[in-house]
Amino acid sequence: MSWNDFMKRKPILIVVAAIAGLAIGTAVLFAKQNVASSEKIKAAPIATVKPALTVTTTQPIAADLPIKLSANGNIMAWQEASIGAEASGLRLTDVRVNVGDLVERGQVLATFAAEVIEADVAQARANVAEAEANAQESAANGDRARRLQPTGAMSAQQINQYLTAELAAKARVQAARATLNAQQLRMKYTRVLAPDSGVISARMATVGAVVSAGAELFHMIRQGRLEWRAEVMSEELGRLSPGTPVTITAANSVKIQGKVRMVAPTIDPQTRAALVYVDLPKDSGATAGMFATGQFEIGSSSALTVAQQSVVVRDGFTYVFAINPDHRVAQIKVATGRRVGDRIEITSGVKAETFIVASGAGFLNDGDLVKDLPQTSAANK
Repeated sequence: MSWNDFMKRKPILIVVAAIAGLAIGTAVLFAKQNVASSEKIKAAPIATVKPALTVTTTQPIAADLPIKLSANGNIMAWQEASIGAEASGLRLTDVRVNVGDLVERGQVLATFAAEVIEADVAQARANVAEAEANAQESAANGDRARRLQPTGAMSAQQINQYLTAELAAKARVQAARATLNAQQLRMKYTRVLAPDSGVISARMATVGAVVSAGAELFHMIRQGRLEWRAEVMSEELGRLSPGTPVTITAANSVKIQGKVRMVAPTIDPQTRAALVYVDLPKDSGATAGMFATGQFEIGSSSALTVAQQSVVVRDGFTYVFAINPDHRVAQIKVATGRRVGDRIEITSGVKAETFIVASGAGFLNDGDLVKDLPQTSAANK
């Protein structure tokens, strides 16, 4: 570059150098200010930092919690009676009950046509009367034969004939009376009676139908009693016994209190479960065939519990927030167990002497500064 060219560009170079110097000076000044600000923040006391939240604190409480065993099963009839026709070839003339009806022992449920049987009964009575008349005549002949036997006026053969005829006539009377009883029993069968008190659960009887003996007409839940048949694994059966109280939740959300009546003596080899029969009270609101879940109350044990609002669930894990001496919270992972009301059992993670956040835990993060108040003090405010 010639001297003339350098002299021409000298003013431009001076301006560029001045701008670069100014930029460097400004950057250095800002850097010093940032360092000073950081040092001031570090030097500032904690009291000048605003707490993230005001919370109440508490400690876990030891309490006796019930030990429960859960199971599933179906609600079934305690016993179901099958009511059928006892006479054959008769026509149903009247059906007096329907499904869901409450019936009493001995109540008439249905009737059959009785005209044919009435005629048979009348004929059987006439046969009895005829047999009794013949028996009286045979008895009189037998008496005469026995009186004449010592005199020799009648041969031994004739005497035996009269005496045999007398015995045969008595036998015919007994046979006629048996036939009459059978026909009267058939007449009784023209009325279908309830064998026990209960609820009609099914009806197969149809007016006008001619049914054979043994044909089913009705099903009945005896005494209206229902039971819950719970399926319990074999390793849990030893914890149950007759009289164990059970809380059952039916499919219609009805809560039912029951008691174990019996534990099945056998175990299903496929499922390794056994049935436990639980008596249900009358008018429980349940229906036979309904699915239900239940919890057997098999005792109680001491446990460390916290309020439900103290527990936070995040990312599939359960946490509580402990209060440190510097008034900052520490997020602690815990394991939970039984739940009773608004209390939750803590099986691991915290101790009884640990102070934890009682309310507002859901709004905190690990390390947040809080203003904490004892739960009792907060309650008095």
